[in-house]
Amino acid sequence: MSQQHPDRSTPSPPARPDASMSLLNNVMDHSLDDGYAEASARRRADGSAGLPRTLKSKLGLAAGLVVAALVVTLGAAEARVSAPVVAKEREELIDRIDDETRAADALESDVDELRSDVGERQRRALERHGGDQGELVALLSGATPVEGPGVKLVVDDAENTDQGGDGPRESSSFADTGRVRDRDMQRVVNGLWESGAEAIAINGQRLTALSAIRAAGDAILVDNRPLVPPYTVLAVGDGKRLAVAFQDSADGQYLNALKENFDIRTSLSEQGKVRLPAAPSLIVRTAEPKAAGSGAAESGKGTS
Repeated sequence: MSQQHPDRSTPSPPARPDASMSLLNNVMDHSLDDGYAEASARRRADGSAGLPRTLKSKLGLAAGLVVAALVVTLGAAEARVSAPVVAKEREELIDRIDDETRAADALESDVDELRSDVGERQRRALERHGGDQGELVALLSGATPVEGPGVKLVVDDAENTDQGGDGPRESSSFADTGRVRDRDMQRVVNGLWESGAEAIAINGQRLTALSAIRAAGDAILVDNRPLVPPYTVLAVGDGKRLAVAFQDSADGQYLNALKENFDIRTSLSEQGKVRLPAAPSLIVRTAEPKAAGSGAAESGKGTS
């Protein structure tokens, strides 16, 4: 009896490496939607696909291309023609700006010279017509430089100007910080006047009875001139007495509270000699005629 050989099964083919990416393969194999493919095949069958076949259609396409080319060419030519004109107008405008800037600088220089001349004439007039109190009037008005003993007070912002806290300012409009403000300098100056100072200057800016200390943003203005910290206040007077009187005054205590609460840096020292410049400009509020019975005197009116 013959022995039957066992059936040999055919081995299955190996799996494709991209078998796990069937969705991606389907997208790649059918990148064009079937509807789009059918529409394209239908247009090819009708002969409507591709370039126009009739003479009329070809002439229309050629005319459209010619018009487009003419528009592009005219635009480029116009830009080339107008470019030098625009550049010339720009250069003329720059030249005019430079000329006006130089003219404004010259006028500003003239104004400064005239202001200095007027101030000098006012100082000489105060010294000459002040009578027995001419020197005192010149001193109080800031018309002359001053030199003598006094004190030096330096007020500077805190190292960390973002800190806050409760303190003597009692501000509700914006957060208190370690930055010196205009009202702080106002109190310092008023305290020095009250303590017996005869003349005061801040960063070389002489103060008078009509001086104003204001704020503009973060800057402090003294008679509309911006100052930057540290603020060096020089005061002429009896140095020892002036220093003690200021420290014991309410404004001196206020400055000390700012130092303790906001870390504002201050230093007060006696000086054997300090020199203050004259005020840069003087303001005449009223004037009287020199000789009675002439001009305004006859009408009983003065000039203000």
